[in-house]
Amino acid sequence: MKIVCLDAATLGDVNLDVFAKFGEFVSFDMTNPSQTISRLSGADVVITNKVLITKEVMDATNLRLICVSATGTNNIDMAYAKEKGIPVKNVAGYSTPSVVQQTFASLLSLLNEVRYYDDYVKNGEWVKSEIFTNLDRSIFELSGKNFGIIGLGEIGKSVAKVASAFGANVCYFSPSGNTQDVIYKRFGLDEMLQTCDIVSIHAPLNEKTKGLIGKRELDLMKKGAIISNFGRGGIVDESALAAAIDERGLKAVLDVLECEPMNADNALLNVKNKQNLIITPHVAWASFEARIRLVNLMVKNIEDFINGE
Repeated sequence: MKIVCLDAATLGDVNLDVFAKFGEFVSFDMTNPSQTISRLSGADVVITNKVLITKEVMDATNLRLICVSATGTNNIDMAYAKEKGIPVKNVAGYSTPSVVQQTFASLLSLLNEVRYYDDYVKNGEWVKSEIFTNLDRSIFELSGKNFGIIGLGEIGKSVAKVASAFGANVCYFSPSGNTQDVIYKRFGLDEMLQTCDIVSIHAPLNEKTKGLIGKRELDLMKKGAIISNFGRGGIVDESALAAAIDERGLKAVLDVLECEPMNADNALLNVKNKQNLIITPHVAWASFEARIRLVNLMVKNIEDFINGE
């Protein structure tokens, strides 16, 4: 069996040698569309995170299994893979602790003005102080805050649990309308935006969530409220958000954008109130431990395929 990984760079520094136990294993850091077919010559299994596996790729190769090193399968022509009888195996649930931790790392960094006070100390300003502390910028507690969650799936529920542990008042909005039997109060979207101090997005991008948060919705939020997006880019209108940060004092923590890597002309790069915005480059899923779990789940997917499961 020959296994080819097309974009190993997206998995970072985890060891992929485990795939060699199945036979020949070839790994490329990155693959552009013009290289995909040639690199899959003779391959039985492809491992891909973002490289497209299209109808043309499937017709020009002899793939027997497509392994997606992520949860989403939007880079695969799923309908044609089914027509061709090529199973597609993704991985789910591996990143929950990582995403939850990054969500609160970013939120707490903003609420506690970590960047400002760290710079204050390292720039030598504390040395010059006449008192033992510095209160130039207020820090705020999660305790007692109204904490709204959009999308109460596995990750959203875990975020809700942690927010509750901090003493926040948790509520949720379900874009699908399917969430049931949970202990948290269910709100409509407008009511949540008007009521909550923090709104955290943990929903997939689909027809019900694309463009869900635009100018109208952002205008409903309290001045100084925080919106976070650890779901998918495209749910929040980024130009409208940039304007709201500068014009209405809104704050934001983001790990996902509509276009990744970020476009040079993205309005968020030019906000004046930079202290009210934290953006990380789609890393919330990617703790070292989560990537180890991801590899192990892909190994199991290949073993299940070999065993006819």
